[in-house]
Amino acid sequence: MRPDLQHLFRMEKLPHIWCPGCGHGIITRAIAEAINESGIDLDKTVIVSGIGCSSRAPGYMNFDTLHTLHGRALAFATGVKLANPELNVFVITGDGDATAIGGNHFIHAARRNIDLTVILFNNNIYGMTGGQYSPLTPTGKMAATSPYGNPENNFDVAALAIAAGASFVARGTAFHDKLLVNSIKEGIKNKGFSLIEALSMCPTSYGRRNKMGSAADMIKHLKDNAVNVVTAQKLPPEKLEGKFLIGTLHYKPYREFTEEYDKLIARVQKEGK
Repeated sequence: MRPDLQHLFRMEKLPHIWCPGCGHGIITRAIAEAINESGIDLDKTVIVSGIGCSSRAPGYMNFDTLHTLHGRALAFATGVKLANPELNVFVITGDGDATAIGGNHFIHAARRNIDLTVILFNNNIYGMTGGQYSPLTPTGKMAATSPYGNPENNFDVAALAIAAGASFVARGTAFHDKLLVNSIKEGIKNKGFSLIEALSMCPTSYGRRNKMGSAADMIKHLKDNAVNVVTAQKLPPEKLEGKFLIGTLHYKPYREFTEEYDKLIARVQKEGK
């Protein structure tokens, strides 16, 4: 590990439990790098997670951390932020944790535009609990609960966040780590709900079942099928077929929930005198 990042980790907890070839370690390091470069007060930083492979990350990170119930990370994070709006609150979650059992919390945290930086590790499957398909598993793909292919339509979680009211939405991958670091830094700067979708490899559960080859093959798949949003603007639609966009997908700042809530409290107190 880079010496300048070691103070951000609980070194005694390493090595991590993720499978060989998993992209979660890369994404966790990107979060640490973004926090380090952002210059925020580490003593006023809290990281919240739910349950799943991604949610193990805060256990390795040297911050005040909350490892909460399945799907409830955003509910806990909302409470933390409202209790002390000065805190920098991060949420580390997964595709199942955030969009299945946690789906209702997800859309309402975005709707409120509460100042949270959410990094969603998307490996397209429930990796920790047996390889079930999640709301982000692409249609037709194999999982433990879809041995003949996922029959459901999957969410585009970035589009879902935008529609629900998120003021900043970006997407990166475990391959495009520098872009991912920059996206997280932009999310930190945004005063409102920021979603950074981080595409990850799961060679054990997702890749194996879908015959995607080795972990190296899977990270190459991310490399070959990603198109930066700036580049995409210059390409015809046929060149984008089967591809996905990376970079900043949406940025539209507007009033933030905790600030508005404080204004409401002040008004009620004034009128009550």
